[in-house]
Amino acid sequence: MFNIQRMKTPAELFSLQGKAAVVIGGTGELCGAIAEGFARAGASVALVGRDPNKARARMDKIAKDGGKSEFFPCDTTSKAGLQKLLADVLAKFGRVDILVNGAGVNSPTPFFDITEEEFEKIITVNLKGVVLACQIFGRHLVGQKSGSIINIGSASGLQPLSRVFTYSASKAAIHNLSKNLAREWAAAGVRVNILVPGFFPAEQNRKILNPERVAQIMGKTPMARFGEARELVGAALLLASDAGSFITGTELVVDGGFDAMTI
Repeated sequence: MFNIQRMKTPAELFSLQGKAAVVIGGTGELCGAIAEGFARAGASVALVGRDPNKARARMDKIAKDGGKSEFFPCDTTSKAGLQKLLADVLAKFGRVDILVNGAGVNSPTPFFDITEEEFEKIITVNLKGVVLACQIFGRHLVGQKSGSIINIGSASGLQPLSRVFTYSASKAAIHNLSKNLAREWAAAGVRVNILVPGFFPAEQNRKILNPERVAQIMGKTPMARFGEARELVGAALLLASDAGSFITGTELVVDGGFDAMTI
């Protein structure tokens, strides 16, 4: 006899009701918007960052919409810090289902002028922190045989971009790491994907967006505008929810057509 399951409604497919999401970088603009979207979809959200004031502002927005969130300060480049974070989130919410790795730093330093200190800082935050978070939280998710990890990649992880040499290298590594983990953990029910923003005027890249740079970006973006943080929420929900239950190891690009454009 066939086991015919009822097809879920769109609202059910994208629901995160009863789930808990850890959003590293959730006090920033882009991941903060994702955190709000997760909360609206029903998830309990752990906002992870360093600035309690930014976290409070985001938590107030989530609470206003009837959502549930909590701020967890953490040095995400520290294995011990991430182990404590996992323990603290489990103590607060009782579970972890979703991890977003969105912490990042950038720099426009010309290649020959990049110092060892700057290189190490960017690689430590953008790559080492993600590796450690995937180790700590990935082990937990693999153990429970379910979960979704969303690593924030970059257009520069797909094609090299000028002026952001170390950042591009770190993001290319994130893309490769995520695909490898997707392959390793698929049989355990854990999905790993890369959410790839195009050009969004987030804090970390405003300092390199001079008029010349903006003109270059707009010339290669068919939609001829920057993205808005809210425009990442739908893609993140797809990857986090049952709507994306057969999606793993993919690079989901949200860039206004930037990656599709040549000349």
